[in-house]
Amino acid sequence: MYFDDAGVKLYYEKTGSGAPLLLLHGWGGRVDSFLPLTRDFSAARTVYAVDFPGHGNSPEPPAAWSVTEYMELIWAFMRRMDIVGCDIIAHSFGGRVALLLAAEHPEAARRMVLTGCAGLRPKASKKKSLRSRLYRAMRALADNALTRRLLAGRVEVWREALVQKFGSADYRALSKTMRPTFNRVVTQDLRPVLGRIRASTLLIWGTQDADTPLWMGEVMEKEIPDAALVRLEGGGHFAYLEQYAKFKAIAWKFLIG
Repeated sequence: MYFDDAGVKLYYEKTGSGAPLLLLHGWGGRVDSFLPLTRDFSAARTVYAVDFPGHGNSPEPPAAWSVTEYMELIWAFMRRMDIVGCDIIAHSFGGRVALLLAAEHPEAARRMVLTGCAGLRPKASKKKSLRSRLYRAMRALADNALTRRLLAGRVEVWREALVQKFGSADYRALSKTMRPTFNRVVTQDLRPVLGRIRASTLLIWGTQDADTPLWMGEVMEKEIPDAALVRLEGGGHFAYLEQYAKFKAIAWKFLIG
């Protein structure tokens, strides 16, 4: 099914019955990223799972979006579906959206389970900082007027070569229209909004998460007023799937009892 908000289409699936539960997937994910949760939680809840624009069955956004535009689309979806005040389970990028949603619209969420939640700026290593500076220097050279004349129309080829050399796997996999959105999303620091979140928040984290390291969960636990952190020992960024039985038991206890 599709939800349409001023021409922006959002694909979603609805299963089960009972109080509403909204599932928000990570970057590069889709509705299917939550298949085990949809299957199990729909026994006690009406589960709504969405494909964010540019993911799964949802068309790309009409322009370069930040977390804010994604959040406002989900807020419009919740109001149209009449599920304001629902519970939320979110992973990674979906956690970014959930954090901003709960801060900007406190009535939106009752309880949230956030796993491998993104939203804080990572601590850049010296190696990463050097690569970033080198990429910016090479990109500036590609954009130089003299370089454009010398390359005779091959500037775009050079730019794409730089992306393939220096870009992350997530970034390289994106279409050219989604890359500006990715840049806006990953540079939007949500730490300033943590103190405004009123929803009871359970953070479930893999201790070996390399994409959203454990320290991020520890910061969120400290700065979100009503938050607790559960560590899944040895789990990675997808600990909610790697250790699904543990994750389900913990999330079920918190949300359903």
